[in-house]
Amino acid sequence: MSLPLLGKRILVTRPAGQAAGLAARIVACGGEAIRFPLIDIAPTEDWRAVDEAIARLDGFALVIFISPNAVTHGLERLLSRRPWPRNHAAAALGPGTAGMLAQAGIPEVIAPRATYDSEALLSLDPLRVERMAGRAVLILRGNGGRDLLAETLRARGARVECAACYRRAAPTDGAFVVSLLRNNALDAVSLSSSEGLRNLVKLLDTGSRERLAGLPVFVPHRRIAGEAARLALRRVVLTEPADSGLVAGLCVYRWPEEISDGHSCPPL
Repeated sequence: MSLPLLGKRILVTRPAGQAAGLAARIVACGGEAIRFPLIDIAPTEDWRAVDEAIARLDGFALVIFISPNAVTHGLERLLSRRPWPRNHAAAALGPGTAGMLAQAGIPEVIAPRATYDSEALLSLDPLRVERMAGRAVLILRGNGGRDLLAETLRARGARVECAACYRRAAPTDGAFVVSLLRNNALDAVSLSSSEGLRNLVKLLDTGSRERLAGLPVFVPHRRIAGEAARLALRRVVLTEPADSGLVAGLCVYRWPEEISDGHSCPPL
């Protein structure tokens, strides 16, 4: 059995509720998945905007779920108050979110199949200018984040409402990851968002930032790769999207023969 990540220690930085799949894939390939969430996720503290939108749900032509967290918190809230409207479509930015919606019984889910971001969703036929004009769209999302999706749909003539059903916060204690970096206890880092990357860098001191800069950092999107380069990370590896892309990139990477604990690793 091939174990291309045997002996490799990979930092998994997805939020706690979304890290299990990636960690399991890394372990299945022989690696050690060390979890350190770079974004903490919690339900919103103020449900008024979400509840008001749910009360008018039949008037929306499309409901967009920004992330798996929007499904976990927003859809759960919605279905606790009313059934999903018949013949209503939902949209998602990626396959994980789309899969959760389908599993929840949403009959029609619009989602991109290659690149998983706002730009890819906006390029799809159902969101064309002529199909958006005059239509009401609800975006369930977290606090903050990019406004590209809402702004573009408004420019296409849609009436867009955004409601935050969860909140994101940066971790405040970086002692664990600083210790890992100082002790050369990582072979690579996986990053799934630019926000998470910025949170990581803020936690580090000068020495551990330099150690991070020397590690291979695997990212599934060009925007994250650009942010990593801006932050002076020297070994950024752009992979295919999603967990599958990250693991595929890790498995084909040409690892050095000598790793930090002194054991040798044969080249792939």
